[in-house]
Amino acid sequence: MKRVYNFSAGPSMLPLPVLEKAQAELTSYGDTGMSVMEMSHRTPEYEAIIIGAEKSLRELMSIPDNYRVLFLQGGASSVFSSVCYNLLTGSGKADYIVSGQFSKKAYKEAQKYGDIRLAASSEDKNNTYVPQITADDVRPDADYVHICFNNTIYGTKYNYIPDTGDVPLVADMSSCILSEPVDVSRFGVIYAGAQKNVAPAGLTIVIVRDDLLGRCRPDTPVMYDWKLMADNGSMYNTPPCWPIYIAGMVFDWLLENGGLESMKEKNLKKAGLLYDYLDSQDYYIAPVEKPYRSMMNVTFVTGNPDLDKKFAKESTESGLRNLKGHRSVGGMRASIYNAMPVEGVEKLIAFMKDFAERNPK
Repeated sequence: MKRVYNFSAGPSMLPLPVLEKAQAELTSYGDTGMSVMEMSHRTPEYEAIIIGAEKSLRELMSIPDNYRVLFLQGGASSVFSSVCYNLLTGSGKADYIVSGQFSKKAYKEAQKYGDIRLAASSEDKNNTYVPQITADDVRPDADYVHICFNNTIYGTKYNYIPDTGDVPLVADMSSCILSEPVDVSRFGVIYAGAQKNVAPAGLTIVIVRDDLLGRCRPDTPVMYDWKLMADNGSMYNTPPCWPIYIAGMVFDWLLENGGLESMKEKNLKKAGLLYDYLDSQDYYIAPVEKPYRSMMNVTFVTGNPDLDKKFAKESTESGLRNLKGHRSVGGMRASIYNAMPVEGVEKLIAFMKDFAERNPK
């Protein structure tokens, strides 16, 4: 069967060379005679896989030595709670910036555990921009400040790293991790569900600064104890073995293709093509304010819900899958993660032009 261009926000498309390598190794990894899906995580072969994955990720992101890399289960939404168990243990205060649905969910979850303050929000304009904050907007005694760096549903992204002074910055980077270089040292914690740009669903990456470990509440569930997981090399229990294996191959694929500087250049090209087209016409509306446009998730609407529905149907029939916008906002959304080739974006633009000509408003 011919592969389609998959614009899904997650789980998303993976690099074809990675899928083909996984296919070739599906029934026997190396000379083990076993699939990675069947392999004990305590074998030397699997230990080499997880150690290699961490090594490649550290190289890709230039992760400093005083940060630990955790490969965990549960999805990024589980970190909404675990960050509270691990960090909300000093003053019991945390400041949250809400710029979309997932940061709002994180904010609501955190309210169960302490004094949680809404420091800024973009809900006044339907999350079409990202709030600008400085250290003056943050409580100096807060245990941390939380942001969602890229907003998958609304198609916005932070165009700056907030200065939070001495307060650790915690960032959900689920939908933009590995899309461009980022200065890890500016953050206390970076976390990401892997299914948007890294691997199949089931893996969560947490990058945490050493000095933030060992602060857990006494009632912390064992699976949420980051120090315990770090001390056990992410293998206190059986880790998500297959997604880690795929992630490691994705990391290596990125390194083989020029690393994150090269990936940023490619992603800017893809996003630029699509945004340039959107800005050149008036049939489709791109609601996000230009300074905050995401490279990964491009949202647009026709302004007519019936036409939007027709667009989603006909694009699917044309081999452009999963362009329907999130149910909470409607319209269309093209997620153009690392694995999306420029040809996919070009085909999408050609379809958009054709659709506009065939369906006058």
